[in-house]
This record gives sequence, C-alpha cells and structure tokens, in this order.
Amino acid sequence: MGASESKPTEQLNEAWRTFDWGQKEELKERLEKFTLSNPDVTNVKILVAGQIGAGKSSFINSVLSAFQGEIVNEAIADVSGSAASHSFTKRLRTYRIRSGDADLPFELCDVIGLEPERISECQPDDIINTIYGHVKEGYKFKEKPLTSDDEHYNQNPSLSDQAFCLVYVIDANTFQLSEDDKILTEKLRLIRQTISDKGIPQVIVMSKVDEASPLVSKDLKMVYRSKKIKEKMELCSFKVGVPMSNIFPVKNYHNEINTNDNVDVLILKAFDQIVRSADARQRHASNECIQQ
Repeated sequence: MGASESKPTEQLNEAWRTFDWGQKEELKERLEKFTLSNPDVTNVKILVAGQIGAGKSSFINSVLSAFQGEIVNEAIADVSGSAASHSFTKRLRTYRIRSGDADLPFELCDVIGLEPERISECQPDDIINTIYGHVKEGYKFKEKPLTSDDEHYNQNPSLSDQAFCLVYVIDANTFQLSEDDKILTEKLRLIRQTISDKGIPQVIVMSKVDEASPLVSKDLKMVYRSKKIKEKMELCSFKVGVPMSNIFPVKNYHNEINTNDNVDVLILKAFDQIVRSADARQRHASNECIQQ
C-alpha cells in the first residue's frame, strides 16, 4: 500500500447525530419531575419486546440502574452473553421505575422474546393483547395465544392497563438480512400494522453497539461517529419501517458492578423519548374516550 493510500476507516469525520454527553443529570431530573398529561391516569405503561437474546430484559435493568445509580437486576436476563434458543421471560412482568425512594409514573412491561419460528406463532397476538391491556400481570405465555375466557384476560382494560409505546430491542451485533431476521422482522411488521391503526408509537432500541463496533467498544462516545453503527441503524429503519429519529443505540449493563455516565446518558435519552411518545399517545386516547 502506497504512502498516499489509507485503510478504510470506520470512524466518520463528523458525528452524524448531535448528542450532548453531559446531559445525564438534566435528563434524569426532567424524568423525575415528569407529570402525566392525564391526571386520572396513575402511570404510563411501555411494552418492551424483542428477539430472544437481544437484551430486552437487560434494557429494563439498565433503565432501572440509571435511575437508582447502582446496578439493578430485577428483570431476569440472559447472562451468557450469547443468543439463547428460547426466551428467558416466561411470564408478563411489569417493573415500576424508581428514583431513590420515589416511584415515578412509568412502568415497563417485559414479555416473551420473539423467536425465529413460523410467522403464525402466537407471540404477535399475545404482544398485541398486552399492548391493549387485555393481559393481566403474571400471565404465563403458552404455545397458543391468550383467549377471552382465560382468567388472565382483562375484558375491560383501563388507560393505565394499556401500553402506549412499543419498544423493540434489536441486537446491533447480529442484525442482518438472514432468514431468521426476515421472519422476526415480519412478526414485528404484523404487530406494527395492527397497533399503528391505534396510533401507538414505536421506538427501536439498538443494543450491544459496543459488540458490533470495535470503535465503539474502545470508546462509547464514538457511537455517533461509527459508520458501522450508522449503517446498522439505516438497515434497521428500512427493514422494520421505523424512522431513524426513533432508533436509539445503547449499551446495556451486562457484567458491570458500577454504573457509568456514558452508558446512562444513552439509556436515559432513549427512555426520555419513549416516555414522551407514550404520554402524548395516552393523552390523545383519553381525549378520544371523552369525545365518545
């Protein structure tokens, strides 16, 4: 290679997304002071879904950790570091966000992970029912979808029972155009098409960016200077149908014993957008109920 030639680099000359790495405390304080638009609603519920092994339970733990200032492992997550063959989440669990000793008006729902099996599997049906508030806490996911005669079926869900934002966690390290990804993407499209009719916003959390990029592995602050991460997010946007502005790259806590400001600020920025999208939709849903 001649002196005038250079090796291809993953690092872009400029960041492709403006991001303030010093906004952690500002974001945390804003979320701690957040007031729901509808005073009659006790909380805003957010559903976290994703492919098995992508880190959806780890994302929930990371959100809890960012607010608590210490590593929290409430949601059962795959700690092997590799994709599992089956979902670690077997039952519907809801996690209330706490900051210090105070409960915040946000809840994260953890559901069974989507598996790369035939599209007709029950998983999309159960996830849609969970979003609409028809699935009660503790429901154990089965091979067949929940039916209206089941004891865990909520016939008349309140606004507080319903989820007003779908967060889909995708593994940046493995997302590509494989056959499994095509099946998973099709499952997500089925869910998206159904809930889009109700105006439910959708946000993509792209996890494991440090594993997908050597540049980001060395320095998390390079995530928006990484050509590889940008291309992964563009592919995700194209395949799933979610705009780039609603896709957030994050690193979940995995084997750490202490929290980190750079990890926290990416998590909190994504969560701030999720909360505001969910609250706006919940407000519209409340107005629609009043008009009816």
